[in-house]
Amino acid sequence: MPLYEHVFLSRQDVSAQQVETLTETFKGIIEANGGSIGKIEQWGLKSVAFRIRKNRKAHYTLMNIDAPAAAVAELERQQRINEDVLRVLTIRVDALEEGQSAMLQKRDRDDRDGDRGGRFGDRGDRPRGGFGGDRGGDRGGFRGERRPRNEDSEGGAE
Repeated sequence: MPLYEHVFLSRQDVSAQQVETLTETFKGIIEANGGSIGKIEQWGLKSVAFRIRKNRKAHYTLMNIDAPAAAVAELERQQRINEDVLRVLTIRVDALEEGQSAMLQKRDRDDRDGDRGGRFGDRGDRPRGGFGGDRGGDRGGFRGERRPRNEDSEGGAE
């Protein structure tokens, strides 16, 4: 049977328990049509790139599916009917990934790095001073003092 990676997005205002119920319902559809689910990963509530039906965030769920094409078509049909499902993506693959997906590995890595203070550490390595800081020279930037305008040197009207 063909192998598929299937990701669906659920509305932001449904609870995690409701997302698990949806996932079990969709798993039942696949199994009723002669397929099987290899693994299910809940990626959690994440921001979406653009608003989808007035939702700025969505619950992401990955399912590895080993099923005939008719079972996947029925799954997608049921998801289009369900008002809690915002988007669906199904991709046919040659082999399913073993272990955690890249999204869960990233989340675990971010959790480990969280104690270091994020991307810039404790921000001790960044220069202070906003846009330009004190870079030297007399550029008259955002934070520097304003120089009086000399009309003779700037080619002004005489």
